[in-house]
Amino acid sequence: MVQAKDHIALYDKNTVHLVFMSKVKGLFLGQTPSIFPYPKPLSKDEETLRLVIESIDKFLDEQKEELASHDKHSSQPDDYIQALRELGLFGVIIPEEYGGIGLSNAGYSRVLQQVARHDGSTSLTVGAHSSIGMKGLLLFGNEAQKAKYLPKLATGEFIAAFCLTEPGSGSDAASIKTEAKKQPDGSWILNGDKIWITNGPIAQFFTVFARTNSDGGQLSCFIVERDQKGVSVGPKESKMGIKASATSTVAFSDVVLPPEALLGEEGKGFKIAMEILNNGRTGLGGGCVGAMKRAISLARDHANERKQFGKAIGEFAIIKEKLALMTAAAFATESIVGIVGDLIDSREEDYSLEAAISKIYASESLWMVGNEALQIAGGTGFMSEYPFERIVRDSRINLIFEGTNEILRLYIALSGFKYAGDYLKGVGKGVSGLFRDPIKGFGVMYDYTQKKISEMTPIGRESFEFLPIPLQEYGGILGALSAQFAGQVEKVVRTYGNGVIGQQLISKRIADSAISIFVGFATLARVARLVEEKGEDSSALEIKIAQIVINTSKRLVTERLRGLRANDDPSILSLGEEILKDGYRWDLF
Repeated sequence: MVQAKDHIALYDKNTVHLVFMSKVKGLFLGQTPSIFPYPKPLSKDEETLRLVIESIDKFLDEQKEELASHDKHSSQPDDYIQALRELGLFGVIIPEEYGGIGLSNAGYSRVLQQVARHDGSTSLTVGAHSSIGMKGLLLFGNEAQKAKYLPKLATGEFIAAFCLTEPGSGSDAASIKTEAKKQPDGSWILNGDKIWITNGPIAQFFTVFARTNSDGGQLSCFIVERDQKGVSVGPKESKMGIKASATSTVAFSDVVLPPEALLGEEGKGFKIAMEILNNGRTGLGGGCVGAMKRAISLARDHANERKQFGKAIGEFAIIKEKLALMTAAAFATESIVGIVGDLIDSREEDYSLEAAISKIYASESLWMVGNEALQIAGGTGFMSEYPFERIVRDSRINLIFEGTNEILRLYIALSGFKYAGDYLKGVGKGVSGLFRDPIKGFGVMYDYTQKKISEMTPIGRESFEFLPIPLQEYGGILGALSAQFAGQVEKVVRTYGNGVIGQQLISKRIADSAISIFVGFATLARVARLVEEKGEDSSALEIKIAQIVINTSKRLVTERLRGLRANDDPSILSLGEEILKDGYRWDLF
């Protein structure tokens, strides 16, 4: 298969040169993302993964009743945590030289997927340790720090936790109040409180973010051990879902940290936090995929077994529709998560938007799939003795933690707008004040995107001839959507300039469009590989999945872009303001 190029011509004075960029950022300029051919799993992982997955299934299959009890009593007993240690689940992503299993990010995601097929709380305990708890050490630790801590983290002797959120700072990491004051001897005095810390009650290793107000930046990152004087952990929180996992507050009172406790560079804490969260997205995504596969399996079994009106409910079209859409969402999610894992393993410099999309789409797809599985189960699904309601409860948190989906949508849109703005400034060849003059030079990007559309036949086959023939039509659909999307991005950038930062409803529509287009391309790339490997006849179901996902993307993007021109935003915002002031005020009696 021909590799689709992911580049854009950028102007620097009178010179045109090609710059390779983030796959998603390229969408804002009408580019086809370079995710063809779809990445294959690393061969070094295959044998290890097979053994790890077999071990997970053997152990957790025998724990079904215990897992339900853990949820009921909101606790994972010590002997259960010890069993997870013995399985090696705390060292999955730690390099072998430090005693870990040494899987790639894609391989690690597959492990979490398998764990989540059995239990969301267990997946979170393992994932919070590896995805974010000790990921900063892997990414930014020096050799001495790694040698000291990674062997203990690999065996689970030390379990890790990520300490960022505070009572007054959730998604707004810049408002952190925890403070580390540097002393003349280079040590630090740490004071502050962290909330909602997953693994807090069982962790011995904390990655802590604190304000340092240094010349290099306002935030720094530190390694803190539980046994250090002044560290205290609050009682286990009672939660709606993932109840068996351990969550608590963690407080620091005059904790003396040695100079070597600083992780990475002083003042670079915000960058470190964002890199940890982006790099850890494959864990959350893998967990969502595993939970979706379990929900689909349970719903299928119930649909085949439950009889109504003289036949299995699975024979009704409306149930078939639910199962089909659930499956398409799971397949698309797995496709995106696989791409993000490959980007991380390939050491791509910029994959933050792809990671954000994977988090949003995975969490919202799981929420839909879990709800639909419960709906298929009907009254049975609502009963706590069956697993459906626990899947729904456990899945809800994914839309909130590791960056709320609302904040991530704004991040996707504003990052894309910035790249589009930089492009427009470049093609303007020295035009100053572009954002302040939305009329001057209008149409540069629009002409570019219209040219892309005109190059396509009605089904776009010539533009996507590198795809297998049955998929070229869907490539054309996505290509046309990309061009239309980029044209609308230009209009937004030129209309609002820097003021687009305050246009959150517009940003939401743009982010939703970018998400849908990228989801479509990821699914298309994966199906294209399967068609090439298995042949068209053997890939009939996968081709149908591509059709469902891409046509769904087309409908959503069309609706979102239309909403940029005609919407009820003024009324919605006005009503929202009134509710904020006086609440709901309409009683019939």
